[in-house]
Amino acid sequence: MRPQAPVRGRRTWEIEVPEVVFPDIPLYQGWTAPLRIESDLKDLELIQGSVPKDLNGTLYRCGPDRQYPSMFKDDVFIDGEGMAVMFRFEDGHVDFKSRWVRNERFKLQEEARRSLFGRYRNRYTDDPSVAGKDRGTSNTNMLFHAGKLLSLKEDHLPHEMDPDTLETLGRYDYEGRVKAVSMTAHPKVDMVTSELMTFSYQARGDGTTDVVFYTFDADGQITQETWFHAPYPGMVHDFGVSQTHVVFPFYPLITDVDVIKQGGPFYQWQEDQPTMFAVLPRGGTAEDIRWFKGPALSAGHVMNTVTEGTKVHFDTCLYDGNCFSFFPRPDGTETDPVPPILTRITFDLARNDDSFARSRLCPVPGEMPRTDDRYQGRPYRHGFMLCRSQDGSAGIGQIDVQTGAFKMWKPGAEMTVQEPQFVPRTPDSPEGDGYLLVIVNRLAEGRSDLVVLDATKIEAGPLATLKLPVRVRMTFHGMWVPAETFKTGRYDMSAAA
Repeated sequence: MRPQAPVRGRRTWEIEVPEVVFPDIPLYQGWTAPLRIESDLKDLELIQGSVPKDLNGTLYRCGPDRQYPSMFKDDVFIDGEGMAVMFRFEDGHVDFKSRWVRNERFKLQEEARRSLFGRYRNRYTDDPSVAGKDRGTSNTNMLFHAGKLLSLKEDHLPHEMDPDTLETLGRYDYEGRVKAVSMTAHPKVDMVTSELMTFSYQARGDGTTDVVFYTFDADGQITQETWFHAPYPGMVHDFGVSQTHVVFPFYPLITDVDVIKQGGPFYQWQEDQPTMFAVLPRGGTAEDIRWFKGPALSAGHVMNTVTEGTKVHFDTCLYDGNCFSFFPRPDGTETDPVPPILTRITFDLARNDDSFARSRLCPVPGEMPRTDDRYQGRPYRHGFMLCRSQDGSAGIGQIDVQTGAFKMWKPGAEMTVQEPQFVPRTPDSPEGDGYLLVIVNRLAEGRSDLVVLDATKIEAGPLATLKLPVRVRMTFHGMWVPAETFKTGRYDMSAAA
């Protein structure tokens, strides 16, 4: 400890704060090195093509960044404080802004000038000074619904942000109506009705089996709240919603409270446990759930869920094994990485057993799947995702899930891409008729581009390329908000029957 300047005749003392030195490990090197800056830039430089004049609205995205070096060197890439970014399109002009999600965790560390929260989702490894504080990072996704912009992470409640300035306004619990301790980072917004469907797992605290499903109307009022119990306290990162049913996948990445109390990982891959799916009717109760069972599988992200007669199709990027190899087995050994394959899992509600069918939808591995959001929960054809071709090169893939036709756009050597965002050309244009907005990582230059692709012919290359002088560190997810939605609070789009 060292003495401060005397205050009113008293000698005070402060704790010696360590210098900011990030460890020399791959996670903090190259493109994934912490960025730690906020940016404002009016009018991004157009270096190719022309921005479509009918693109008017805002692309919001969010991802993790490290405010200070982690307390532990065995950090994982999905951890870190939330950094929200926005691209605002207006009559051919595009502005960029990035801001920290300045929640309680961020403010406490800012004051201490060091990390205070320990291993991923493990409160038992935190500095004693922050016991009982909100350790949420809000680093995964952005949601605009009922006039509010929210930053999301599945282990805590959302944080509200100003949609124009990205100022953090505080934690949001829907004015006390939400009783769960957390909300998923993968809600589903119906772009036709402006309804919001969302859920919480481990909804009453770490290691609990409580799950709750919520539906909110266009004004943010709860219209359905269904609680039930999971078969075990496993990971449920994403879920599926069709016009008739909700699908909750329970993968055997399981939380053992005794393990985390000893400082261990929040999840362990327990491959001796089955994968379980709960299929809940929209408007139904816990007693109405149909359970389906299969071998140990996992998935992070869902492309879409649709109902066809007595069958519910759940299209997800499926891993035949552990999708997060850095979460080990109970004996501490790590699993080998496995590729994600876009797969249709089909639950036939007319059958009397608990089995399900699987069929492959895409010829190459892919992740971060997206659709034309107007068709979430509805019969659809077009899906978009990050793909890796057979020669190892990365890009954006487009799959027709009905015919199997596949197209791909590759940005070029020493470049990778982030999750695509579809924007319809008009609110009532046909499915897939619109644009894809994609952040491109220029690895050699240490900076980013934002490209606009024609979603009907992505292989033709960008309609426009906008230059960013800074690196947009990997953002996980986001959404597009049309300019009109800011005025009305509604999406009011249409999707063909």
